[in-house]
Amino acid sequence: MNSRERVLAALSHREPDRVPVDFSGHRSSGISAVAYARVRKFLGLEERPVRVYDPIQQLAVVDRDVLDLFGVDTIELGRGFALDEEQWAGWTLPGGTPCLMPVWALPRRSEGKWLLSSAGGREIARMPNGALYFEKSYFPFAAGADLGSLPRAIEECMWAAAASPPGPLVDGEEGGKLFSEGARRLRESTDRAILGLFGGNLFEMGQFLYRQDNFLMLLAAGPREAHLFLDRLVELHLEALERFMACVGEYIDIIVFGDDLGMQTGPLISPAMYREFFKPRHSLLWNRARQLGDVKVMLHSCGGIRELIPDLIEAGLDAVNPVQVSCAGMDAAGLKRDFGSEITFWGGGCDTGEILPHGTPESVERHVREQVGILSPGGGFVFQQVHNILADVPAANVAAMFAAVNNAT
Repeated sequence: MNSRERVLAALSHREPDRVPVDFSGHRSSGISAVAYARVRKFLGLEERPVRVYDPIQQLAVVDRDVLDLFGVDTIELGRGFALDEEQWAGWTLPGGTPCLMPVWALPRRSEGKWLLSSAGGREIARMPNGALYFEKSYFPFAAGADLGSLPRAIEECMWAAAASPPGPLVDGEEGGKLFSEGARRLRESTDRAILGLFGGNLFEMGQFLYRQDNFLMLLAAGPREAHLFLDRLVELHLEALERFMACVGEYIDIIVFGDDLGMQTGPLISPAMYREFFKPRHSLLWNRARQLGDVKVMLHSCGGIRELIPDLIEAGLDAVNPVQVSCAGMDAAGLKRDFGSEITFWGGGCDTGEILPHGTPESVERHVREQVGILSPGGGFVFQQVHNILADVPAANVAAMFAAVNNAT
């Protein structure tokens, strides 16, 4: 099998020739640019400028020599864009490592901290000295919601405004053409499975706009207003989905939605609240994506979400990520036993909370072999560490993780 065939087989619950591997295929399966610089040096690879494609999380563009070496079967749609030197500018990572950052998302310095701004110049995020990533500093609806201004409010959200490649394209038909051409070129250049990051966040968008405490209170105490907000948000997402799929639907294999529904101890909301507010709207978006293109639908949802998985399956989900196995109810054996024939577990291959940063290469290898042995039989599994590899992870442990999964298959 080639990489694309391998991933699609796993998503169809057929056991591929080996376990497919994702690394940096989306913004929750990547690596901190600080750690990536060390990994390249540890592997003895030629020196190259580290490119930071996600300024918020400061994730590195993983070069193709590393993808090849680690046996990676995926690639993110954004890797087909920002290919010219003038689209990058010099910056310095926390700790002093030089890097390149997209020119349209270059942080600015102010009073002992780094700031990110929206296109309109509003501060949207900040990173104090000593921090390794940006945090939101502006919540458009925190003092009161104006649904008529929802499109503008979304543009001033950190996760929407600080765009990773393809970054800002020209408006209208010309921008759509550039987007489509870049996706086509990427498709023609690789047999890796291509993931298109769409987003379509519902629960999280409420948190981004209202602030988490306010939005949870709205769901509980103002259900009518919450439904009005979500209805308008879905309208906007559907319009964007139509444009997105018209441009790139024929060139991607997986469309990635996002909504963090869990925490360490379980879901952030009850199954009943999920069913009332989010399940029908998720189902509408996910099934519309499949109507518009031959794609599999993946949801990125951190935390303990076991209680919600039956509803996610009913809503039409093909795969869930990152399978945070350290959370309550998220043990790999139980998930595989109860849901393995109905949904693909895209992740759960290596715990990034304790084992990857604090273990030895030997303990990492042992853990990975155990996880792969549990999750891979019968397909329905794509290997990925649980979320991004952070800055403090030893390079030797990263190498051991990928050696273990490749040797296990």
